[in-house]
Amino acid sequence: MKNTIFAFKEGAPKYKQIYEQFKLFIERGDIPAGDPLPSIRQLADSLQVSRNTTLTAYEQLAAEGYIHGEGRKGFFVNELEPLLFEDKLAPSKETTAKPVTRDFIDFRAGAVDQTNFPLKVWRRIANQVLTLQDSFRYGDPFGERCLREQIAAYLLQSRGVKTDPHAVIIGSSTQQMLVHLGQILKDDSTSIIVEDPGYDGAREAFQFHRFTLDTLPVYESGADFSKLDHLTSRLIYVTPSHQSPIGVSMSIQQRQMLIHWANKRLGYIIEDDYDSEFRYTQQPFPALASIDATRVIYLGNFSKSFLPGIRLSYMVLPPTLLDRYKHQFLPFESTASLLSQLTMAKFMEEGEWNRHIKRMRLIYKRKMQCLVSELKEHFNQHISIIGEQSGLYVLVKVHLNRSEEWLMKRAAMYGVKVYPTSLYVIKNHPDEAVIKLGFSNLTCEDIQLGVKLLKKAWA
Repeated sequence: MKNTIFAFKEGAPKYKQIYEQFKLFIERGDIPAGDPLPSIRQLADSLQVSRNTTLTAYEQLAAEGYIHGEGRKGFFVNELEPLLFEDKLAPSKETTAKPVTRDFIDFRAGAVDQTNFPLKVWRRIANQVLTLQDSFRYGDPFGERCLREQIAAYLLQSRGVKTDPHAVIIGSSTQQMLVHLGQILKDDSTSIIVEDPGYDGAREAFQFHRFTLDTLPVYESGADFSKLDHLTSRLIYVTPSHQSPIGVSMSIQQRQMLIHWANKRLGYIIEDDYDSEFRYTQQPFPALASIDATRVIYLGNFSKSFLPGIRLSYMVLPPTLLDRYKHQFLPFESTASLLSQLTMAKFMEEGEWNRHIKRMRLIYKRKMQCLVSELKEHFNQHISIIGEQSGLYVLVKVHLNRSEEWLMKRAAMYGVKVYPTSLYVIKNHPDEAVIKLGFSNLTCEDIQLGVKLLKKAWA
């Protein structure tokens, strides 16, 4: 392999040619399993290309399972199933399903629909903001007043949450805000109740402050509140409108029960309302904070519904915590971009935010229907679909007696990237493998092709 010369062809991207050549080396066994690949810098220098080009090629190989990275050590070749070599190198048979060579269909949750992003409007407003005197200063440590006013008005209109803009805190991400919350709540309790399965990023934030984690089991039918009174914690973190990852919504009876529990304990509920805008069967459910805001810390963000890279999240603090929070964090600068805040405030003020949400709700609803329809057509009784009423992903419970790892590897061999759910679980493990499929940045044609390839991969 070391003596092999790459002869780049005109037309095809160089990263793709490097990727295809290394893939061929690995499939033929020219680079044995466990062997290291040249470093990104070495390969770039030897081929006289940019490091980004070689990095992109390596990332594609890693995504498909041909190689893996080991921190600063570099990239190493994975062991492949013999079937893959037979399919590639031996004469083909009509009865043998062959992995395909194509760009990945990536069922990633958390991406947004790039083709329908309001780029011209956002760019126009961003350019206007750059002419303002306010853009050339340090920002308010708790968020710009203009954006806090817009968020307060939006929450009242869309989620029934009544709040003063003074109680709205703006930050860069939900996880960062949870780290800050942990700092001011650790004197109230040494433990916190979290959903199981539940958002792993929240658990990491709480464990950063050494909270003991108690678990609230969640099933397809909903959360199990039967043991809540037996737990000693006065804090609980929940995703009631669209449980992450299962997708079930908390009933009004459960919401009232939880509010009663918090009042009785003099504790707090952290309500993460991360993607409540996208409900397809009914209007979005009222927030917990709309029932009783005195014991609820409300969290929202612009990442899922607008743009992950904007790094804008917010929370609404009850009066009992607001002064404590501001006293603790007044000496620190805001973690959110001033320019992003000013642009989003103007975007909302002009009505563009509401127009964007209404438009994307229809677009995502059609994509959800497309994905669910394709899954039912191709897999029938071999899968169960979980969470098709709302959100930007579904969970697929696969009735094939196969592990999560096997399903993901087989999908990758056929050019499809799917995602695990085991990382969300503490001890409430499902009886069968469950795969997460996001659809927000895929076209209906991508979804159809991806499901067909999954059918071949898991046949």
